[in-house]
Amino acid sequence: MSISRNLFKIVSGTWRFGSASFLAPQCVAGSTTSLPLARSLTTTHPAYSVAVTQPAPAFKGQAVVDGQFKEISLTDYAGKYLVFFFYPLDFTFVCPTELIAFSNRMDEFKALNCEVVGVSTDSHFSHLAWINLPRKQGGLGGLKYPLLSDFNKSISRDYGVLLENDGVALRGLFLINPQGIVSHMSINDLPVGRSVDETLRLVKAFQFVDQHGEVCPANWQPDSPTIKPDPQSSLEYFGKVN
Repeated sequence: MSISRNLFKIVSGTWRFGSASFLAPQCVAGSTTSLPLARSLTTTHPAYSVAVTQPAPAFKGQAVVDGQFKEISLTDYAGKYLVFFFYPLDFTFVCPTELIAFSNRMDEFKALNCEVVGVSTDSHFSHLAWINLPRKQGGLGGLKYPLLSDFNKSISRDYGVLLENDGVALRGLFLINPQGIVSHMSINDLPVGRSVDETLRLVKAFQFVDQHGEVCPANWQPDSPTIKPDPQSSLEYFGKVN
């Protein structure tokens, strides 16, 4: 199935959203529309090379940086943390909310020695047009981090997020540490956006571990206790919180 700019459409009684198919609800006069009744994902992924604790796949391509076209690569971010996130398409619905949310928090990321790069399979020309479109019209209205083009889809494929049948990327997010190692990865299906708060929390948590050697428990925040990772010393934490 090829995907159109209208990601959500009805074909032969079925709702289509990217590679996902939903049975269209039956509407009866005087009744309200029900939620989708069933769902079937048909896309499978080829083998890919990304894995937590392993080097991040190299990337290089044309990006829009401060309103200009510029080639960027993974090596540009050596020595820094990098949030590298994929989204499906420019000029869509959930995507601008995510991109703007990250842009609005860039000062916080930079204070952590962390950069952000967004990427989709659109061209860099499409990226520029979307960046220049006002936010009230569904555009980005400017962006404080690079937007990378993966027009030949090689980067999305290397990171295991490409929906091959549709030519778009799932909402993959990868946290890459200053040594170029993947510390965290998550992948959302198309309809649901990600949390910038959670991304910042993860950056802070991995940095804390790197700097202090203690590990971070569930729901850790910077003012929360941490755990010394050995059987005897960890009892200090468990005695405090239980």
